[in-house]
Amino acid sequence: MPDLLWDDVRNFFDPDLMGALPDVSVPGTSVEEWQALFDLVRSSRWTWRYSDGGVAGPLPSAVDVLSRPPGADAVDLRVWPVPDVLAIFCPVSAEGIYFDVDLRELQGQAGVDILCEFLGAIGRRLGKPVLMTGEGDFDNPVLGFDPVADRVVLLADPRQIALVAPGV
Repeated sequence: MPDLLWDDVRNFFDPDLMGALPDVSVPGTSVEEWQALFDLVRSSRWTWRYSDGGVAGPLPSAVDVLSRPPGADAVDLRVWPVPDVLAIFCPVSAEGIYFDVDLRELQGQAGVDILCEFLGAIGRRLGKPVLMTGEGDFDNPVLGFDPVADRVVLLADPRQIALVAPGV
């Protein structure tokens, strides 16, 4: 059985209500947890690309990525858990893992299932919650992977979306 049903969460997947690029986070992380994420990306069947200043290259260790000097070129890790679905990680601080997904790529029950599987894989590897909020609204998670329940759960009422994401 799916973690979430499209009919129950469609408002949380509406780019006009949530913003096209909702924010996904794993708060309270460490360099070791970033490394666990990098190891997951390398060992999965996901397609990925690491770039430093826009130049693609091998994925370094989390220590190397997170200890870059101030003013260094921006780095990102692009992960495609399935073709045509992209998550963009921006490793800038050990204290939190942050990434964006594009809701336009996650429509219908198949999109919900892909996102739940992806969040679950990350949350299980790290043993931590993985939270999704509206674009730019880090304080109000709407859904997320719950490591105790071992599944993605609702954290807000989809019928109250206007209250969750004001100004989007």
